[in-house]
Amino acid sequence: MSATAAVAPASATRTPRPGALIAALSFAAMVGAMLQTLVVPVLGTIGARLDADAGSVSWVLTANLLAAAVMTPLFGKTGDLFGKKRMLLVALGMILAGSLLAALTTSLPLLIVARVLQGAWGGLFPVALGALRDELPPQKLTGAMAMVSGMIGIGGGIGLVLTGLLTNHHGDYHRVFWAATILTALAALAVAAVVPARKPTATGRIDWIGAGLLGLALVALLLPVSQGNTWGWTSPRTLGLFAVAAALFAAWALAERRIDDPMIDMKVFVKRSVAFTNVAGVLVGVNMFVGFLAVSQFVQMPERVAGYGFSASVLSASTVYLLPGALSAVVAAPVGGLLVRRFGGRHALAVAGAISLVAYAFVAFAHSSSWHLIVVAVAVQSSVAIAYAAMPALIIAEVPLAQTGIANSVNAIARSVGSSLASAVVTSLLTGHLIAGLPVAVPTESAFTASFVIGAVAGGLVILVALAGLPRHRPRTVAAHNVAPTEAPAPART
Repeated sequence: MSATAAVAPASATRTPRPGALIAALSFAAMVGAMLQTLVVPVLGTIGARLDADAGSVSWVLTANLLAAAVMTPLFGKTGDLFGKKRMLLVALGMILAGSLLAALTTSLPLLIVARVLQGAWGGLFPVALGALRDELPPQKLTGAMAMVSGMIGIGGGIGLVLTGLLTNHHGDYHRVFWAATILTALAALAVAAVVPARKPTATGRIDWIGAGLLGLALVALLLPVSQGNTWGWTSPRTLGLFAVAAALFAAWALAERRIDDPMIDMKVFVKRSVAFTNVAGVLVGVNMFVGFLAVSQFVQMPERVAGYGFSASVLSASTVYLLPGALSAVVAAPVGGLLVRRFGGRHALAVAGAISLVAYAFVAFAHSSSWHLIVVAVAVQSSVAIAYAAMPALIIAEVPLAQTGIANSVNAIARSVGSSLASAVVTSLLTGHLIAGLPVAVPTESAFTASFVIGAVAGGLVILVALAGLPRHRPRTVAAHNVAPTEAPAPART
């Protein structure tokens, strides 16, 4: 393999202030995460304004998801090869162009193109973590990664809240994209001003064969997951794409083993620590989106008609029920970093799973008062923030510096797969189990209870993966061959 890790950070014209660097990258990650959920509350409004049916409008969400899945590993690899700052600005430039197009267009096809461009948000997270690893000493790295990682969960919640505020009283949905344009421009300015232009941490070339096969495999997997409710889960198209996805993943794994300079070194990614951390990523993605979808939908149910729910508006669901969870993640992210440093990533991940297990088990039985849902939203988003702090720490302890970006991008893909699965399953439950005899489609209360049980099961599996799947030895905070001898950190438990 020709990609090599530097033994010390490459020289640069200046050394950034750690606080400014963490703030700039955290803000960029938050803006990127917002794009994942920003359109969820206004899909119906977009359909009405553009005279499009629900199936067509769903591509506003699906196209963004697929684009992010394809671009995440590509940006992770190119960040390692061409420099973190350059690729962060390329990603933010694509997001800015997509946001501006979405804000100006009244055409559904152009809006879908805009959402594809916005899919570059998938590349921000792994490249940002790679930039932190380039710039910060080991003793500051865990806390910094926890803060940037926590912004992923925080941004998703803030995206829902921001949309609720901007579209209150039937406000124009274009406001959402204008807000995205402004925030993306600010993030790009922050990155340009603060992140140094370091030399790349790896050498080599882009493995276009591996990138193409992985991208096609992800599309073949996530497309039927996101469209299964519309196409039918047993339809030939859905089952056929799942079969194609399996074949493409097999072809990709085979190709990566035979290529001299692969996009992903399979010897690293089949290591027990890395593999089980990515399994945990899928489960954490499930936990996050069950919270977003099930909680926000439950509180909006018309209480007089359904016999449950709180008849909340989109604005109220966002600000009263989801905003406290997003704000709690701001506190939970650095707490997660402290847990990783004190007890190790393995135990921090188990704590995150335990919090979500208890929270979802509680709300499955108790959801008759508003505070029940608010407490659960706070607990779940806090658990996600802690898990996001633990997973990058577990990964960088096992991978060389030259593979930091691509390694974290694979974990980001795992979380996206989990989020997509949660979205598909919860949507299927809520649309497939309706109260009979009502003039409007209202899910049964048991459909929501089943959704909360899924969240509890995912939390329990996170505990199992952390304590039984991840090894109990004491790996280094940073892989030894990534750090100069004079900078080697003391061992820490994970």
